[in-house]
Amino acid sequence: MAGMIDYTLLKPDATQQDVRGLCAEAIEYGFYSVCVNPCHVELCKSELEGSKIRITTVIGFSLGAITGKMKAMEAKSALELGADEVDMVINIGYLKSGLLDLVREDIEGVVRAAEGHTVKAIIETGLLNDGEKISSCLAAQSSGAAFVKTSTGFGHGGATTHDVNLMRRTVGADMGVKASGGIKTAAQAMELLKAGATRIGTSKNLYLP
Repeated sequence: MAGMIDYTLLKPDATQQDVRGLCAEAIEYGFYSVCVNPCHVELCKSELEGSKIRITTVIGFSLGAITGKMKAMEAKSALELGADEVDMVINIGYLKSGLLDLVREDIEGVVRAAEGHTVKAIIETGLLNDGEKISSCLAAQSSGAAFVKTSTGFGHGGATTHDVNLMRRTVGADMGVKASGGIKTAAQAMELLKAGATRIGTSKNLYLP
């Protein structure tokens, strides 16, 4: 399971010492990536040099309400700093307004800016009904995102087996599903993997008591 975890530190008060500790634990336990705010990407790149740990960063975080052009610029800048993957928050207001063309345009801009790097679309499931969850997953899929992701961890609710299973059924077998938000135990993570998740985002080291 370690190789499926994005070990996450997105607190606004995270210090450089905290980020260094995150990177050290990621190396020790063999996590897939560290997930940090863009301002910490360069530090992670330095701390992780020589390891296989990837760097994930967040775009349009945590509300998803900046313009698509801003998200694309943020993604491009973060990748130039050394990020390997980007987790972008979709425009939830557009989705709930039924403006699916604008939702797709928003995601497509980041996918183009990422130039082949992995893009995960955060749909913030706690704010959506099941119909909206399906619509957002299909929009992300048609826009070229590699993953759909449940939550920012800063909104309402977090990852549930119901949502992960719904997302998996919607996108099929060929797209990634990242479960994130409120995952605090290894048992919980395993249930989400069984429900269809292929990546786990957590700020808690599930291998420590």
